[in-house]
Amino acid sequence: MQSLFNSDTYFDTIHRLNKLTPESKPLWGKMNAAQMFAHCKEVFKIPLSDVQQPRVFIGVLLGWMVKSKLYNDSPWRKNLPTSPYFKIIDERDFYIEKLRLTELIAKFYSSGPGWIGKYPHPFFGKFTPEQWGKSMFKHLDHHLKQFGV
Repeated sequence: MQSLFNSDTYFDTIHRLNKLTPESKPLWGKMNAAQMFAHCKEVFKIPLSDVQQPRVFIGVLLGWMVKSKLYNDSPWRKNLPTSPYFKIIDERDFYIEKLRLTELIAKFYSSGPGWIGKYPHPFFGKFTPEQWGKSMFKHLDHHLKQFGV
């Protein structure tokens, strides 16, 4: 599994992201490209946060059962459910959301594994730096494939 801490993976991911345009259409799902950027941006805030978020009760009970699917080699299914917090339903500006996501990806990469993920994920719990790198890549990869890049 690739990791966003790997320079080749990082630069390839940015290159793929830059192939998207405001007219890019999803192969599945309801989000447009700007909404997808905003969704991914919110997810990146978790490992980059300086504030510990409370664990979600259902995550404490069940998160461990699916956690490894976030960073193993098997692809994610299409149309997976997501937390209402991460659902972006309002219209967003493509260029602003793309810039903000690109900045967060760069911050994640440049911060390196020693700084990332000081606190547990609110649903899935504690990740190692290696797991953060792989899971963040896998999430972006899933959504970039959603848009055919």
